Amino acid sequence: MNKLSAILLLGIAIAIPVDAEIKLPGYITDNMVVQRNSVMKISGRARGDVSVSGAWLESPVYVAAGKDGKFSVDIPTPSAGGPYILTISDKDGSKKFHNVWSGEVWLCSGQSNMEMPVGGWGKVKDYEKEIQNASNPAVHLLQVKKATAIAPQEDFEVNMGGWRCSSPETVAEFSSIAYFYARELSRQLGVHVGVIDATWGGTPAEAWTPLQGVDEIAGFEEECGMLHDAGGSVKKMSHLQTKRVNEWNKMISGNKGKFNHSKYVAQARKVNAPDYIEKSIEGFDGMFVLQKEFEVPASAAGKELTLRLGMIDDEDITYFNGVEVGRTSGYSTPRTYTVPGKLVKPGKNLISIEVMDFAGEGGLYGKPSDVWAGSDSDRISLAGDWGCTVLADFSSVPPRPMSYESSSFPTVLYNAMISPLNEFPVKGTIWYQGCANVGRDAQYGGLMKSLISNWRKARNQEDMPFYFMQLAGYLTPREIQPDSQWAALRQAQTAACELDGVRYATAIDIGNPDDIHPKNKQEAARRFALIALNDAYGFKDVTAAGPAFKECYFSSGEAVVEFDSPVTVDGVAPAGFIARTETGEWVRPEISMEGSGKVMLKAFSPIKEVRYNWADYPDGNLRGFTGLPVAPFKAEVR
Repeated sequence: MNKLSAILLLGIAIAIPVDAEIKLPGYITDNMVVQRNSVMKISGRARGDVSVSGAWLESPVYVAAGKDGKFSVDIPTPSAGGPYILTISDKDGSKKFHNVWSGEVWLCSGQSNMEMPVGGWGKVKDYEKEIQNASNPAVHLLQVKKATAIAPQEDFEVNMGGWRCSSPETVAEFSSIAYFYARELSRQLGVHVGVIDATWGGTPAEAWTPLQGVDEIAGFEEECGMLHDAGGSVKKMSHLQTKRVNEWNKMISGNKGKFNHSKYVAQARKVNAPDYIEKSIEGFDGMFVLQKEFEVPASAAGKELTLRLGMIDDEDITYFNGVEVGRTSGYSTPRTYTVPGKLVKPGKNLISIEVMDFAGEGGLYGKPSDVWAGSDSDRISLAGDWGCTVLADFSSVPPRPMSYESSSFPTVLYNAMISPLNEFPVKGTIWYQGCANVGRDAQYGGLMKSLISNWRKARNQEDMPFYFMQLAGYLTPREIQPDSQWAALRQAQTAACELDGVRYATAIDIGNPDDIHPKNKQEAARRFALIALNDAYGFKDVTAAGPAFKECYFSSGEAVVEFDSPVTVDGVAPAGFIARTETGEWVRPEISMEGSGKVMLKAFSPIKEVRYNWADYPDGNLRGFTGLPVAPFKAEVR
């Protein structure tokens, strides 16, 4: 046995059945990419002595499994190359993994803009062409199955049977940014690149943060207290959750109105459905009833009927002619209910939906074509006007306690989808998340620094590169919007850059005011790749970002903004600035270019503060000579 077998670790013991075969983590499969020039820990369960052999090893590496079957062994990984066969054996047999390559591995995580697949629900720019041309044996894909857990897990399930090489069949439902990123890195580096898609749409940063990290952030004391008290026990957690919900229900019980679901309320407020209730009642959270009368032909009377109601945020109880026909929790779950034939009468029939909207947007939403009654072959559209009766307004009570089973509960996605990867070496992480934290910018900066620091600590990789995408422009364009919560969240994101090895790209210019999921994911991935090439791989000739704000000089009532490199104007005249004058009013200042790296701003009154690209969907048009945009910033008189 040579020096390669010297690094051996014994794992913590867990009993296994006598006839158990070798058990390994879900990320060890055929087509795997291992991080080159690193040390890979392989942990699992086996019987007796375990050996690990690969073509790059001079001789097998051995370790003894404990009485309970647990083993752990470290093996060095080679310089880029392959394909290799990795063999793991115990006294009863062996498992062989084929087409294993040594190259670069990146973890790709976040919410829906990172999850957004090439095809599927995403349908990115030129998706049909992209899928058709996706065959690339140097790009390897691993997709973690969505799951939650209240304590860190040792393993997870994966989709597609494990690692798969890029092909039309594998990229269609895979993270488009991760795929395009791997494709670009492989092309530039000339090595095989593996990307791990660990994503879940609509989820906040705290769900991806370890408990010790969330503990450091104000605002999560109750949830963290539950997690500590439960100690990983789902039974205890369920008991604590029930107690919290019962206490909350007592608070709102005096506010709830009683409702007769067998009668239509003729004087009810009219709302459009499918659409969020906030479009009709601004800022509403509470309990309300949606009602719709519709005609059933005599030929359909007495026959079973299907109700398709799109999705309902957050919970519903649905009645048909006064009788409950279904109830569902979960804002992203499509509602499909079957109405017994005995309830279906000729002429007018009444659908009455009791909706509980705990926070954020709420109501019956989706596509009009998804809301109907009848059968697949004979549908009656239910889209349009619905009556709406408010039963309870939750504005005077605290938010309803979130379920620990929710994908938004603190720590649960880290525990189930990230923690099992901590033993698998990666080069770094790319992250696209933040929409679910809009409105909590004061909390977000510290939360992201805690997330990054604790991910690094858990991996024993304190310098792991971590690159994130600043949120794209979204929602109605407004020329002056100093109170934009989206702009405030973008600013909060940049706080993470106080940590070494953390950099960001901005998607501010490639957004869509009508779509929170902009389609040009190729450009977003390219910007990630530019940062990685420049920072992680030392390509110093690669420009990774647009001109950065350097300084703002306030004098004689004017403001001069200076950048660290020359700027160009994408269009006829520079735009995107707002200024606060000494009167306290925000205005659109006069803008003029002063040389290649300065911009002068003037207003009717002395300027005290300047902001650029500060709106939900701003119109800034300054770029560098490589075409990369100037990121949002703000500066004020000190």
